[in-house]
Amino acid sequence: MTERGTKGRIGMAYTQDFDGIRDRPVAVFGAGTLGRRIALMFASRGGTVRIYDPSAEQGAAAVDYVARTLPDVVAERGHGEVGRAEAVTSVEAALEDAWLVVEAVPERLDLKIPLWGQIDEAAPADTIFATNSSSYPSRTMAEKVRDRSRLCNMHFYMPPGSPAVDLMSDGETDRGLLDTLLAVLPEFGIHPFEARKESVGFIFNRIWAAIKRESLAVVAEGVARPEDVDGMFRINWHMPVGPFQMMDQVGLDVVLDIENHYAEEYPDLPSGPRELLHEYVDGGKLGVKTGEGFYTYP
Repeated sequence: MTERGTKGRIGMAYTQDFDGIRDRPVAVFGAGTLGRRIALMFASRGGTVRIYDPSAEQGAAAVDYVARTLPDVVAERGHGEVGRAEAVTSVEAALEDAWLVVEAVPERLDLKIPLWGQIDEAAPADTIFATNSSSYPSRTMAEKVRDRSRLCNMHFYMPPGSPAVDLMSDGETDRGLLDTLLAVLPEFGIHPFEARKESVGFIFNRIWAAIKRESLAVVAEGVARPEDVDGMFRINWHMPVGPFQMMDQVGLDVVLDIENHYAEEYPDLPSGPRELLHEYVDGGKLGVKTGEGFYTYP
């Protein structure tokens, strides 16, 4: 492996094995619902995860979440080691000697593109770049990344309970980088699946989007209540929660951003589901994080 310090070098090889990265930190950008859960997973092999968020309050809450949740995750999984998360206040501090950076900021390219430029300037030369974006292919945010072969989508669902991830190339992603992630991520209790071609929504999310959209449609049309849809999912599919409960957990503002992006890609999609989401988001009812969404939370 070439030395880590040559920032911005083009044409690096990004092949690693677990022994080569186990003592190096992971940087997570974004301390929201998914960012803190991503940090949790990467702290489950005894290492350090650095969390950067513009909100110091969010960063502190993410660190507290990892500290409280991690021992049970490791115990229930039956392997791993309790590591640690720390909040940092600069891009440079987050990236020092990091083998991997995961961007988990809101689904807005006006946020993602400049952030990736900052990351590209500060990251070690061999750091793997991954966006957790749930609807944007990584190539759409690569404008300021000098070596696009180091960038990919690594989309998480809701770990630790749903620890599958989609991996997808930006069109130029180094094959060794993808093979590294396929081999190394299971060490952290993360199960990767590679999308073999670019797909808005990746693999599972394309299927989930159709279920979510039709669930919203039957409520928007007055056919059913959210609790009816969720109740049938729990009974028929033996699921612990239904689509509306899942959307409340993710955040209805995030769900709306994703649906708006799908509508840009596929203009023929019905507008009713997005209109229903707008009613809740415009009313400040974003789900669990605001105490009210489709359901009310203590």
